[in-house]
Amino acid sequence: MFGLFNKKKAMQPRKAQSMNDTTKYLLGEEDIPKVWYNIAADLPSPPPPPLHPGTGQPVGPDDLAPLFPMALIMQEVSAEREIEIPEPVREIYKLWRPSPLVRARRWEKALGTPAKIYFKYEGVSPAGSHKPNTSVAQAFYNKQEGINKLSTETGAGQWGSSLAFAGSLFDIQVDVYMVKVSYEQKPYRRALMETYGARCVASPSTETNSGRAILAAHPDSTGSLGIAISEAVEVAATNDDTKYALGSVLNHVLLHQTVIGQEAIKQMEMAGEKPDVVIGCAGGGSNFAGLAFPFIGRKLRGGDDMRVVAVEPASCPTLTKGRYTYDFGDTGHLTPLVKMHTLGNSFVPPPVHAGGLRYHGMAPLVSHAKELGLFDAVAYKQTECFEAAVSFARCEGIVPAPESSHAIKHAMEEALQAKAEGKSRVILFNLSGHGHFDMAAYTEFFSGKMVDKEFDPAEMDRALSELPAVAAE
Repeated sequence: MFGLFNKKKAMQPRKAQSMNDTTKYLLGEEDIPKVWYNIAADLPSPPPPPLHPGTGQPVGPDDLAPLFPMALIMQEVSAEREIEIPEPVREIYKLWRPSPLVRARRWEKALGTPAKIYFKYEGVSPAGSHKPNTSVAQAFYNKQEGINKLSTETGAGQWGSSLAFAGSLFDIQVDVYMVKVSYEQKPYRRALMETYGARCVASPSTETNSGRAILAAHPDSTGSLGIAISEAVEVAATNDDTKYALGSVLNHVLLHQTVIGQEAIKQMEMAGEKPDVVIGCAGGGSNFAGLAFPFIGRKLRGGDDMRVVAVEPASCPTLTKGRYTYDFGDTGHLTPLVKMHTLGNSFVPPPVHAGGLRYHGMAPLVSHAKELGLFDAVAYKQTECFEAAVSFARCEGIVPAPESSHAIKHAMEEALQAKAEGKSRVILFNLSGHGHFDMAAYTEFFSGKMVDKEFDPAEMDRALSELPAVAAE
């Protein structure tokens, strides 16, 4: 009987319409992208180069060699439009890719909107988010270069979980410096990392000079991604057997995430739709770029027009309130200087539940695209994002990660605006991960104890006043 199953047929792109009025657009394994898309090839002007903090000159491959394997360094500086995905990486991608595109019909009905709402669901990966799209690639290239130990940081734990997962596949030891507030809020994320074999440390810690300096000045520090990055970079820079892996911000990380948007383009074509608006939450920029860059690139090459919106927390409004300037990517000033939207590297965002969006800066490529006017940015408070997430979950059955709730909030606003105008529009957003390890946040929301942490402009002004002087500006 099982011999009647035609695997080749099952691998074909297909649309499944179930009895419960949920429409999924599914691709086969052969539709997993064979290349990563590099938006740098299509931008009307190149992004400003990263600078060496000592000389003020553009950094070269040798400057980055202590931290990254050469294959990733070459991807970081590449201007090629397409970079081939190694077959071993594509084989691992088959564990969860292609991810589904879903039309949120029940949510549309609940909102009473004429809009059509689609979401690309990245929570189907083993780690529960989009992050393995790059963690697997980074682990592969490090293993190729003979590296058996990696250090990294994580905010909410999505990236730490994903690198721990990839490390287990390639027999690489992973040390994760987790922002302290998230370390305390999300014990099950720590347990997941440990299940995959990683070691998880609350940051700031006493293990590094960077961590000890922060604790000496601020003994009760709740941590930040900038601090955790400093600790992880220090470990890699001072140990010859260790490299550093980053889950967002850098060009090669955004590059790896473009499998999301490439698949989504195919799936929207299957649905017979062209998105009027493409939405992603934004902290460092990886899931936003992963969905949006392939659409923006197609538009730059003369394709369909659409609006693109990045959504960030009002408590850490990097794109909407930050300054576009050169800054360090970390608090300890161990990284190169990159031109990005920043709140200042010493800015410590309030301890909101969307830990993955609590970063003082934005990816240089995303920042440059924003300066070119290629997308818009908005910011929302955490309680209104959780309200939108609950509305979505009660219709579609998926509990979103707090980070993803920001994209959901703006998708709701777009749908309600379409309702008010009496006009249809096609909305596409990236549901970047599930919230199964974030139920303490939902418990706080339902208890009425969740508050909107206020952004402090004076704190931003202080942090920005300490920015390094850069002659290139």
